Amino acid sequence: MATRKKLSLGKTVFKIFCWFYAAISVYPVIWLLFYSFKNNSEIFVTNPFGFPTILHVENYVKAWSQYDVPMYFLNSIIVSVVTVILTITFALLFSYATARMRFKGRYLITIFLSLGMFIPVQAILIPVAKTVNGLGLDSTRWGLILVYTAINLSFATLVYYGALKALPVELEEAACIDGANIVTCFLKIIVPLVTPATATLVIYIFLSAWNEFILANVLVVKDELKTLPLGILFLQGAFTTDWGAMGATMVIASLPTILLYIIFSKKVEGAMTIGGAVKG
Repeated sequence: MATRKKLSLGKTVFKIFCWFYAAISVYPVIWLLFYSFKNNSEIFVTNPFGFPTILHVENYVKAWSQYDVPMYFLNSIIVSVVTVILTITFALLFSYATARMRFKGRYLITIFLSLGMFIPVQAILIPVAKTVNGLGLDSTRWGLILVYTAINLSFATLVYYGALKALPVELEEAACIDGANIVTCFLKIIVPLVTPATATLVIYIFLSAWNEFILANVLVVKDELKTLPLGILFLQGAFTTDWGAMGATMVIASLPTILLYIIFSKKVEGAMTIGGAVKG
């Protein structure tokens, strides 16, 4: 009985801690939502933390119509989506080759590519900027897309390599006995089985490209190619800033990432059990 009471007390304390942590984590999101419906006076003087006394819906209208948010939003969507597609494609093909095929130097190549995870962006900022400028990509979206793809490739490759190593080779051997070639094995067996890992990487890579600021600030030259993080920066005026409209812009910028997580959340949970799902 004493042991059961201790376990019950422990579970209760743990639940209280989880709810407390959830409240702390969710509050900034709620505060940002309230912030987006206030004017400057409420934000800084009369009501900085409470529910807005008057819902200033015009903040969203102003952010969308006066501050070029649709242009920044479209640029971020294009850059992030294309980065996800390229990174997933290259990483999956590379990981399949190194994890499933046997050739000399495959472990060395995998380790070499994985080293990219340990190189900070600040260390490669100048060489990357010179390379992009030399290729004439500083005035195109491809300058950002290719750099983001290269940066995220190391992590994506490591995730796929681990997922593929956990899959039994017998699946492909059975398919080959039935007459399937390597392309069929890859598309019909490997790609579906690593879907949980793919979903996790889609969220990670999209967030990485969507929120990236340092490289975008250096590589993007034209105003019409700026992404949302840069657009939010340039919403600040020289003498005064409409903070309510800026809050509305940040809420708009947060929506795609929230929707993406809602769509892929089930797959992310499945990533934790991918190994057990294929046994037996």
